Amino acid sequence: MTTEVTLPPTSASPTARQVWTRARGIALALVLLIAAAVAIAVIRSDTRHGELDPRSADPYGSRAVAELLADRGVDTRVVTTLDGATTAAGPDTTLLVAVPDLLSAPQQSRLHSATAESGGRTVLVSAGSASVERLAPGVTADPATSFDSTLSPDCDLPAARRAGTADTGGIRYTTIHLTADECYASERLATLLRIPAPSGDGDTVLLGAPDILLNDRLDEHGNASLALQLLGSRPHLVWYLPSLADASATSEEGERGFFDLLPSGWLWGTLQLFIAAALAALWRARRLGPLVPEKLPVAIRASETVEGRARLYRKANARDRAAGALRSTTRTRLAPLVGVPVSQAHAPEALLPALSAHLQGDGQSPHTLLFGPPPGDDAALIQLADHLDALEREVRRP
Repeated sequence: MTTEVTLPPTSASPTARQVWTRARGIALALVLLIAAAVAIAVIRSDTRHGELDPRSADPYGSRAVAELLADRGVDTRVVTTLDGATTAAGPDTTLLVAVPDLLSAPQQSRLHSATAESGGRTVLVSAGSASVERLAPGVTADPATSFDSTLSPDCDLPAARRAGTADTGGIRYTTIHLTADECYASERLATLLRIPAPSGDGDTVLLGAPDILLNDRLDEHGNASLALQLLGSRPHLVWYLPSLADASATSEEGERGFFDLLPSGWLWGTLQLFIAAALAALWRARRLGPLVPEKLPVAIRASETVEGRARLYRKANARDRAAGALRSTTRTRLAPLVGVPVSQAHAPEALLPALSAHLQGDGQSPHTLLFGPPPGDDAALIQLADHLDALEREVRRP
């Protein structure tokens, strides 16, 4: 007798629904990542627009301090090129460099040469280790920044003593200049440093943080007083905002590479992306849960399945597994016929006594047939199959 298993025809390729089911997790993660990036970009563009720009009225701009200086007769001029900054340096001018670390090494050397003997004041805002060694020789920027933002002056500099506490906490400095004024110390390292010029009335002021110049922090503590005294000591203030569009930044000796233009945290950010990608790959590669059966695209005859499985058993010499399968199936079919629950079909103490009551001949022992050792060769396996078939026919005979 031939039994056919007919399955509905299906396509071997995944359907659109299956593709969506598999990819929706990754798609959702990408959507969330893009949304977060857009939100961060919008927030940063709103709050950081015109940072340290004396023309900007945004919270991080510096228009308020420029207006206060104008009321005191100090005119403020913004320059974005190195030539404009070096030309403006003079004894009646305060030159403020907003982001010194953006300057290349040759630009920093040129700027220091122009201001060292100018007789004016140079204010370096948040100058880190990339610029402080050239713009203020003899000064070192500590790698660890100040833990506190608001600090007390603790020095003899008149401007600092009159201002009192201020938000100078940021980069901390050490110096070998014995005549330097070291103010607003954080763990014995100054966050405001004034270095007099070797000759004349000029000096260089290093400010560890830009907070006292920002619009939203100017009215706190002694920020306004300190900012006005540092920037208003001379009638002219030149506010230098370094720009990558400056021709001197792209000269042959001052040319900066691609990696120099990337933010300082790009390396760690890229590493985190690689780790996230690796975790996503492991998550997708690992099969979580049981295997999912798939529909076969063709009809398969039961006889072909039995024959194929038998060939596999024969090829592997798995007579023990074949005999076990025959005996297990026979026990499962015999148990209901002799009144034994299927759950106890494989227990000799339950099946054999009930089976003996239905046997009349003196054939082979049921225990040997149903629970005996595996056959030693193919002939014995065939003989076992015949005996099991005969046993089942005898039990079914009325």
